[in-house]
Amino acid sequence: MQMQPVLEANTHTFDARGVARRFRHSAIFGAIDVLRSGETMRFVNDHDPLPLIAQLRDRLGENLTVTYREHGPETVVIDFGIVGLPTE
Repeated sequence: MQMQPVLEANTHTFDARGVARRFRHSAIFGAIDVLRSGETMRFVNDHDPLPLIAQLRDRLGENLTVTYREHGPETVVIDFGIVGLPTE
């Protein structure tokens, strides 16, 4: 039995490996767009998404934090945090 990782409060996992490549960026943008300030998307992928990170930084500027949790040859885990946006 595989143990699920314990996530911090306000951290939501998005495993891009299960999303068809042609839909990935749209799905990721949709997920990021619904995050509120103080929330984090723990992003799991099969490669380092440098172009995606650049697009997210262009889109969110200083409201985006990027923290690598794992950077292996087959798995990359990044926490995309949202800060400084108005809360609802």
